[in-house]
Amino acid sequence: MARGRYLFISDLHLDASAPGAIELFQLFLREVAAGSHGLYILGDLFETWIGDDDDEPARSGACEALARLTATGVPCWVQHGNRDFLLGSGFTARTGCRLLPDPLLLELGGRRIAVSHGDLLCLGDTGYQDFRAMVRSPSFQRGYLALPLATRRDIAGIARKASSKHTRQLREDIADVEPGAVAALLRTARADLLIHGHTHRPAEHRLTVDGRACTRVVLPDWHEGGGYLALDEAGNYTLATLTAGTPE
Repeated sequence: MARGRYLFISDLHLDASAPGAIELFQLFLREVAAGSHGLYILGDLFETWIGDDDDEPARSGACEALARLTATGVPCWVQHGNRDFLLGSGFTARTGCRLLPDPLLLELGGRRIAVSHGDLLCLGDTGYQDFRAMVRSPSFQRGYLALPLATRRDIAGIARKASSKHTRQLREDIADVEPGAVAALLRTARADLLIHGHTHRPAEHRLTVDGRACTRVVLPDWHEGGGYLALDEAGNYTLATLTAGTPE
């Protein structure tokens, strides 16, 4: 692959129930991410993450693949998603990745770029925002992580079904980002490019914020194939798709 690129992916939702996505991710790391300047994973790398002591084989295999990448000197940064907000220091020790705050301002290729998982921008879904605030609280996380691993697996399974039902019942506009929140983030960051995931609605959106031309890029999920954004040293980006056996 061409060197000098930073890569951005999101919403892989890696899980034993979708072995094809795990295989594609491992192929992507070997054939695309290797040799890049660095890889940014903007949340929901995993379908669930119940704690850094999770020893489930599929997720462990993904962690091992990341460890092989970072061991070659390619840095990898990870934001929390709404599915894997419990990633912690044990995950970073297993993979060599570094955790990032959300949102985050990057200065790459001579431009200012805001990156986020994207769930913070979906302000219309007030039920989810209340749930997010609860599960991100230190007291909740301490209590949950103190439970036996098997109990946490059961709770995660129940929460996963409830989340899927909640999402199906949302109006399309409520499930998407709120334009005012997007503009506020770009304004605060003084950025002209926002990259995020979460909504599973890959697209490029042009907008104007305080007279500045800006772009919002929504990354694709990896439910059927995959995709990524590549940013070169001049600040130009390209979007690419992936299918099994055909990395670009």
